[in-house]
Amino acid sequence: MTAAIPEQQFAESRRHMVAAQLRGRDITDPDVLDAMSRVPRHRFVPRELQAWAYADHPLPLTDGQTISQPYIVALMSQLARPTRQCKALEIGVGSGYQTAILAELCAEVFGVEIVASLAVSAGERLAQLGYKNVTIRNGDGYAGWPEESPFDVILVAAAPPHVPPRLVEQLAPGGRLVLPVGEFQQNLVVVEKSRDGLVHQFGITPVAFVPMTGEAQRLSAH
Repeated sequence: MTAAIPEQQFAESRRHMVAAQLRGRDITDPDVLDAMSRVPRHRFVPRELQAWAYADHPLPLTDGQTISQPYIVALMSQLARPTRQCKALEIGVGSGYQTAILAELCAEVFGVEIVASLAVSAGERLAQLGYKNVTIRNGDGYAGWPEESPFDVILVAAAPPHVPPRLVEQLAPGGRLVLPVGEFQQNLVVVEKSRDGLVHQFGITPVAFVPMTGEAQRLSAH
């Protein structure tokens, strides 16, 4: 039986992660850096992988899903430009790590996860960690969460073949949608809706995410 890793060791690994992987690159938003410093990423990975929780790469979850590389979580959060008053939507909750980061940065966070077991476990984990401004449901994120829209921030942690039009519709004026787009080659994309409702889209960097399943997968097959 493997000995439990002391919390102090996790805290030191987290400090190193923020210094080397985030500040050492192009993550400059102080609120994002603070959130990444506070959230215990090791609580969001399988127990047998906790020793690698703060490593510079994604890690596997159940049902073929992954927890994103810390840098990508920080980059997407920074690109979204959240404020303390904002309302956020996350598509592809997974274990809930990005959800927790958003909960540190936003007033309200709504999360959609297509794998029912992950939706349940993420909700329980976030509640145990004291997050009271998060609501998670099991569902197909391609459709967003229309009854709670509009959202100031929308983050997507699975790659559809194109930008889902309903997510753009649910974006508030002045809001930002950040997501990976593509099938064989993916690009991280920012969709910005100006105050007058005009939509602008621009690419950031190549990425590799799990593909979005459900309706997005069915549409790409036709």
